[in-house]
Amino acid sequence: MAVGIVVVKQYERMVVLKWGALDRVSDAGLRVVIPVVESGRIVDLRERVRRVPTQKYITNDNVVVDMDFVIYFRILPEEAQRAVLNVENVEQAVINLAVASLRAVIGAASLASALSERERIRDTLQIRLDEVTGRWGVKVSQVEINEVDPPPGVKAAMEREKSAAAIKTAEITESEGQRQSQINRAEGEKQSLILKAEGDRQSEILQAEGDQQAAVLRAEGFSTALDKIHQVANTVDMKTMSLQYFDTLKSLGNSPATKFIFPMEFTSMLQPFLGLGNGGSRGDGNKDS
Repeated sequence: MAVGIVVVKQYERMVVLKWGALDRVSDAGLRVVIPVVESGRIVDLRERVRRVPTQKYITNDNVVVDMDFVIYFRILPEEAQRAVLNVENVEQAVINLAVASLRAVIGAASLASALSERERIRDTLQIRLDEVTGRWGVKVSQVEINEVDPPPGVKAAMEREKSAAAIKTAEITESEGQRQSQINRAEGEKQSLILKAEGDRQSEILQAEGDQQAAVLRAEGFSTALDKIHQVANTVDMKTMSLQYFDTLKSLGNSPATKFIFPMEFTSMLQPFLGLGNGGSRGDGNKDS
């Protein structure tokens, strides 16, 4: 309670009551409070940090956990009179409200949620506090949960579950790696077979093209040979052919065979020689006569 001459600091406000009723809220500076008639109450506007000691909370699945948290709050300058008129001890009221609100929030969550969703629990708690502390001129700026500690038995079970989950994840990762490796090997073998088949096909095509070109060249050579033979045959006269037949007869005469078959064309080829023989005989007869 302030009376007489009072110095109000920069981070303070003074709520002055006159005859027990609200008279004014004084800013920083040198202020006068008339004794007996007036009374002043200094309100600190700075942000306050209060750590709520560890307490036990029960989750939705009936697990008792130990939790502690820190709350940041301050009195709003324009609402300083509310912190004096509407609540007896604003700081104790905010802390008790935070503990009760956290019990309600944890009671609606499972142990897994309480351990993994601290941010959600923090935000929910801050919203609930703001809904109530506004009537006291208080703004809760932040709530931080330091630790959530389940019972030793539950903690050991959670460690075993975490270890099993890690082993399962490792096995899944290993099997996935093996599966991917088999896929890669199969894909490689597939590509190898495709390349081999393509190579065989190209080889057969090249071989077939080579055989075709060889056959064409052989045919062209044979055709050229026939043309040459035809050209030579056209230049050979009957006398030359007859000489060739005589040469053949000579070869036949040297063979051990006793019977020979001559083609009909052979007699026609002998006509020039026979004509030469008859002509000579007639010439000799005419000479004798």
